[in-house]
Amino acid sequence: MPPWGAALALLLAALALLALRLRRPSRRAVGARTLPGARSEDHGEVDGGGPAGQLSDGREPLPGGCRLICKPSALAQCLLRALRRSAALEPGPLPWLSGPHLQTLCHFVLPVGPGSELAREYLQLADDGLVALDWVVGPGARGRRATNAGGLPAVLLVITNAWGRLTRNVLGLCLLALERGYYPVIFHRRGHHGCPLVSPRLQPFGDPSDLKEAITYIRFRHPAAPLFAVSEGSGSALLLSYLGECGSSSYVTGAACISPVLRCREWFEAGLPWPYERGFLLHQKIALSRYATALEDTVDTGKLFRSRSLREFEETLFCHTKSFPISWDTYWDHNDPLRDVDEAAVPVLCVCSADDPVCGPPSHFLPTELFHSNPYFFLLLSRHGGHCGFLRQEPLPAWSHDVILEYFRALTDFFRTEERMKGLSKRRASFLAGRRRWGTLPKREVSPSSSLEEIFSWKRSYTR
Repeated sequence: MPPWGAALALLLAALALLALRLRRPSRRAVGARTLPGARSEDHGEVDGGGPAGQLSDGREPLPGGCRLICKPSALAQCLLRALRRSAALEPGPLPWLSGPHLQTLCHFVLPVGPGSELAREYLQLADDGLVALDWVVGPGARGRRATNAGGLPAVLLVITNAWGRLTRNVLGLCLLALERGYYPVIFHRRGHHGCPLVSPRLQPFGDPSDLKEAITYIRFRHPAAPLFAVSEGSGSALLLSYLGECGSSSYVTGAACISPVLRCREWFEAGLPWPYERGFLLHQKIALSRYATALEDTVDTGKLFRSRSLREFEETLFCHTKSFPISWDTYWDHNDPLRDVDEAAVPVLCVCSADDPVCGPPSHFLPTELFHSNPYFFLLLSRHGGHCGFLRQEPLPAWSHDVILEYFRALTDFFRTEERMKGLSKRRASFLAGRRRWGTLPKREVSPSSSLEEIFSWKRSYTR
């Protein structure tokens, strides 16, 4: 842990504890709102088309007070059965762990702790920039279970939050995945978590170009292994942008987002509760201070480090550049993670909490129409969990980790069953077609022209 890490952690803890002591009747206060399904002015009419009606649309609840919101499909039924059998949803948090601020602080402030063994690789990109891949190699590498019946280990790509902080929950997920037979690897952006910034260019909030190259490299190293991806918090913008841009050509088999930020522009413009706003802003300033001299030629570093909000920091860093300035609207036209969401062709599970103090109320940050209309997107909404918390009693990991790995297992079983049924259907169709050909061709004599006509029409039907 760097020398400034302890000071930052103490400052975040002091600010957040002070916020807990204050009464918070404001609109963005988490404790002042009702749960999904209750009637209130902020949530709209339950019987109407507003968010409250969508969040309480009559679906059967899951254990632990959770709710699965999605478009009905065969995959949705498979996922629903898996979640109902999940033991991770059964036990609720202890009373002293149910507070959203406490769960969030335990996630972001507490140190990572010893026990994980990482093997770092630096990947040089097409523009000579560098990103880092941390492969989790221990402990628990021996005697682990295979992730599928074929015994081929799957790769689990984990994308950290946009601030570049490696949290204890991310490492906890990687260690649990390692025990269950995955190859976990953590993706770090340019200049984040010790990755050198060799060119004066940082990665914008929702630009997946660097992630594309990293996934291509992982695919090169493990060409036959299934690839699953998990993002944490604001890092979901990167994963969703990649899935939308790549569409059906993506190498990812399944994806999950923990406490994702989906309406990113509104999230920046509305601002966070001030302890989190100041804490995240301070973390970014400290991380970029080591590159202040290198960034002087591209951005106004004086204005950058005097920023008083996350929006001002983001706008100064990526919009008010000296070489190619752009507007705030143009920036989000290229970085909104949902800009190409209709092109995504990979199942995505979003694990969210109704008491998230960083994202705000579900009616503000959850585009529920996306989950009701898109068959690839699933929302698991819990009553408690904070932002990326979802804590249980020690030494148990966060229950979101178990749910996500069970979700990947259900996806693997579902796709294997679908492939088996598709293979049986093709063999049956081929057998029946062969019987029809042998039964009808000897009965009449066909001319060469009519034979070519039949073959041509068959090819058109086959390739339609």
